[in-house]
Amino acid sequence: MKANFLRRKARPQRRALLAAGAGLGLLGLAGAVRAADAPGAASLVLGDQANSTRARLEAAGVLDGAPFGYQWANFQGAAPLFEAVRAGAVDTAPAGDTPVLAAAAQNSRIRIVATSAGPGSSIAIVVQGKSPIRSVADLKGRSVVVSSARGSVAQYLLIGALREAGVDPASVEARFVMPTDALPAFRAGQIDAWATFDPYLAVAEDAGARVLRDGEGISTGRGFLTASEKALADPAKRAAIRELLLRMNRAWQWSESHRDAFERVYAEQTRLAPAIVRKVIARGYQALRPVEEADVTAVQKVADVFAELALLPRRVDVRGLVEPEFFARGRA
Repeated sequence: MKANFLRRKARPQRRALLAAGAGLGLLGLAGAVRAADAPGAASLVLGDQANSTRARLEAAGVLDGAPFGYQWANFQGAAPLFEAVRAGAVDTAPAGDTPVLAAAAQNSRIRIVATSAGPGSSIAIVVQGKSPIRSVADLKGRSVVVSSARGSVAQYLLIGALREAGVDPASVEARFVMPTDALPAFRAGQIDAWATFDPYLAVAEDAGARVLRDGEGISTGRGFLTASEKALADPAKRAAIRELLLRMNRAWQWSESHRDAFERVYAEQTRLAPAIVRKVIARGYQALRPVEEADVTAVQKVADVFAELALLPRRVDVRGLVEPEFFARGRA
């Protein structure tokens, strides 16, 4: 892999994803600012990744008339999103299971308020279409680019796939690169193998990438909505986040029955081609629900693998991250 690949000119799909996942801090704050109507009402900063949550909620119109103000803060991956949470700049953050573990291990002071599930096919290890790499076992002794940072869902997939193939994970070099930087390098043939996730995975597949192994049977498929402890300690913000959960689930219900309309809005928000949008939505997360014991057990196994390999600063107790009874069945 050439050292200067990050300086290549962005291609259209990469420019689209850069627009959908602008960088850190204030650069991540994106439009759709709505002030609270009532004096003293809460105002939330809603974290997002590649505009995926915003697209669904705006398509369904569920934030119209919300009793709280809000502003979107958009990021290209979970790592910078949780940096913003840790800095106190974001109140809520949706992410896969492993980024939540990584954030908790780095003392981001977050709580899990809801969970959802999705297929493992939204995460995969891909290679070039004509690559001589034919199996996961062929990765031994090679380097694999992993998005987006240590403790990502892509890294957990890589570890699980290597172990499944009888390959010691220590024999493969993981190189952590943000997905909007890795994508143009992969398309230019400068990356041999890449562990990534949607929507970047779908863009790579559209460009001819071949899937070596997806996450089915390895990844838990769990995603979480987290909230900062600071936000939950504020009674007005806590009530607003409960209301947000209700509205998010209405958006999921709407998008299931209005798939075409949702796809159009998602394409507008992300500037991705319709065929890519359809693939991403088809294998996306389901509606939010309360965290159950099976979720805690599944994700604790992931946390224990990371602890075994010393990939995180400390072991994470998943049960201790869950905000008890925050999302009651039938009503948040």
